[in-house]
Amino acid sequence: MSLTIQDAEAILKGFICTDTTPSISEEEKVKIQAALLLLTHESEYQMIGICADSLAEALTALEYYLKAFQYSINVEENDLEALEGSVYLKFNGRSQTFYVSPYLDKYRGVLISFQSTEENGINGVYGHFPLDLFA
Repeated sequence: MSLTIQDAEAILKGFICTDTTPSISEEEKVKIQAALLLLTHESEYQMIGICADSLAEALTALEYYLKAFQYSINVEENDLEALEGSVYLKFNGRSQTFYVSPYLDKYRGVLISFQSTEENGINGVYGHFPLDLFA
């Protein structure tokens, strides 16, 4: 699938701050994956925020996304506080650090913030995407 940056942004705009993660078809899933991968390639780094029912679920989702975005980092090696219940897990692609906190809001899914230092580079936040988009 050949996408321009504008195509990718148009596909992902449907996911900006959505209250719920919509169900998507296989065809839509492929388009969303391609759009995310293109913007990942075109930005300097990404920050990934995951809202999930448990830390285990958040870590699994993060592993899927990091692998797809070609980060070579072992999530299991990071010393995260063991939290019970819903969590917000954040990964900073620049520093390759993790942060986890309790999360009481209703949203579930993955937020991705694309970061570039250049003024007209790729900068934007999209999501919530399905936790298993890259499973």
